[in-house]
Amino acid sequence: MSDPLGTLTDTIAKLECREVSARELLDAQLERIDRLDGPVNAVVTIDAERAYEEADAVDKARVEGTENRPLAGVSITIKDALAVAGIRSTGGAAELADNVPDVDAVAVSRLRAAGANIFAKTNVPRWSGDVQTHNEMFGVTNNPWNTDHTPGGSSGGAATSVAMGFSPFEVGTDIGGSVRIPASNCGVYGHKPSYGIISTHGYLDNVEQSIVDADVNVFGPFARSIDDLELVFDLLVAPGTDMSAAWSIDLPPARAADLADFRIAAWIDDDFCPVSEGVRSVLGSLVDRIEAAGASVDRISRPRFDAANASLQGLRLISAATDISSTVEEWDAKNDAGVALSHREWDLMHRERAHIRSLWAEFFEDFDVLLCPVAPVEPIRHTHSPLGSNFLHSVLSDHGDRPYSDLVGWTTLIGSAYLPVTVPPVGRTTDGLPVGVQVVAPFLHDRTSIAFSRAIAEVVGGYEPPPMAV
Repeated sequence: MSDPLGTLTDTIAKLECREVSARELLDAQLERIDRLDGPVNAVVTIDAERAYEEADAVDKARVEGTENRPLAGVSITIKDALAVAGIRSTGGAAELADNVPDVDAVAVSRLRAAGANIFAKTNVPRWSGDVQTHNEMFGVTNNPWNTDHTPGGSSGGAATSVAMGFSPFEVGTDIGGSVRIPASNCGVYGHKPSYGIISTHGYLDNVEQSIVDADVNVFGPFARSIDDLELVFDLLVAPGTDMSAAWSIDLPPARAADLADFRIAAWIDDDFCPVSEGVRSVLGSLVDRIEAAGASVDRISRPRFDAANASLQGLRLISAATDISSTVEEWDAKNDAGVALSHREWDLMHRERAHIRSLWAEFFEDFDVLLCPVAPVEPIRHTHSPLGSNFLHSVLSDHGDRPYSDLVGWTTLIGSAYLPVTVPPVGRTTDGLPVGVQVVAPFLHDRTSIAFSRAIAEVVGGYEPPPMAV
């Protein structure tokens, strides 16, 4: 039987040589969810009947020698913010409690074409609008390392599913950090791609299934190994369906492969969004360890812009990107807080962003990757309040009453500039909570951030299963 905490690559190999059948794999995953999901509450909808039909069809085709798709027989969960045809897909919103789409999100259709068997959906906050994961229909998702803490959001259910061995990989969404923060909080690998290289059509951010790519928003994979992460990434990268007749995407190769050959900058703390002692200790140790392994790290150089202003601009841009899901009351709260944007204001900020992006490009003439925090604090204890008021009014009482918006201070700085980020697990705090790092690369150089994360895997250890998953 396939190891539920093993790699996707190993599972594929066992399926191909018929050491395990697709039905047996699905059996094991459903049993595991039934036995272990209760305390974490990651999986919210299961369609076992159809999944068994698909698994049996794959097993039959494999016996007949007619099955050659790369993911054939691999059963997976998918974030509930992505439309999956034939399976309830809610976006975490009560308005879509009974929504069963007729059409897959484009990213889902690519995974299906590769043979993936989608059997369940994972929890999200309402309209994916929080860095915690909870909603009125399905309740709270808990961190697999400590259930008193959040797995992050909005892809908290997805990251938890991967960490717990319910699924070999997942696909999350990321506007303000919704792949990066859960990857860090749950101790798995996550990748936020360069903006525009993976279609986000089929995103459920309001009652209508989206057929546009919202500003900043991206879809990206979670996995338990860096090789698995890249395998799924490669399957997802392609122009949107309306562009595919004329466009193709050919990403540049990684700038380096060996750790010593990367030009590395480290920016692990800053007054604009100070990091906690726990995070600083883990990231400081990371830099020390990669230097001891032969890397050269510049701890001083920074992009030539005001970080506080760029981060605030990023927060306003992601707020604008999510306005479609706001109720009248939520919109009024944003307006009162000064984070709602008119189209003219958005266009002026977009022009300013172009200048900031040019300064990022200038910075990456001298460096291949930048290491910086995912969040300024370790996974927080659950602190739930209505969507919209969190970012505007709540505080982190365990961290000196810091504004809730500080949780995305570092992620908005990067994401709003469209840059690719890989988040590998790099250590744990003294309380045993996972911490990842943002490995940032130049725009469209996704393979560089992935390659660097591979280069440090032996140094930092990579994925380890949470005690609850063993």
